[in-house]
Amino acid sequence: MSYATEVIDTVNDVIENCKDGEYGFHECAEHADSPTLKTMFERRATECQAAATELQRIVYANQEQPATGGTASGALHRGWLNIKAALSLSDDKAVLEECERGEDRALARYDKALKKDLPDEIRSVLVAQRAGVQRNHDLVRSLRDQARAAAHH
Repeated sequence: MSYATEVIDTVNDVIENCKDGEYGFHECAEHADSPTLKTMFERRATECQAAATELQRIVYANQEQPATGGTASGALHRGWLNIKAALSLSDDKAVLEECERGEDRALARYDKALKKDLPDEIRSVLVAQRAGVQRNHDLVRSLRDQARAAAHH
C-alpha cells in the first residue's frame, strides 16, 4: 500500500467515525427528555458533520473518493442506542452514558489515526478535531455525572 493510499484510508476512517457520531448524536437528541440536552446533542451532530465535510475536502483535494457513510460498528452502536433508549423510556442518564461510550470510541479512532505517519496539514486538522471530541466527551461525562447524582436523590 502506498503512503498516499494509507493516508487517504486513515482520513476516510476518521470520516466514517464523524458520520457515526453525527448519526449517534441525532439519535441522542431524539431520545433525550431535556430540551438543553436535545440542543447540545443536535449541536454536536452538526459539529460531527462539519468535521466530516472538512476531511472529505482533504480527500477530494488529493483526487481520491472520500467516505460518505458510517461504519458497520457505528450502525450497531446506533441500533443499540435505539434499543437502550426505548428500554429506558428516554432516560437522559442512559442516553448520556451511551453518548459517552460513543465519544470514547471516537477518541480511540482519532488516537489510532494520529499514531500514523501523516502530512502536517492533515495531522493539524485531526489534532484540532480530536480536541473538540475531548471537550465534548468531558461535557457529556459531566452531564452524565449530574444525571446520576440527580437519580440518586
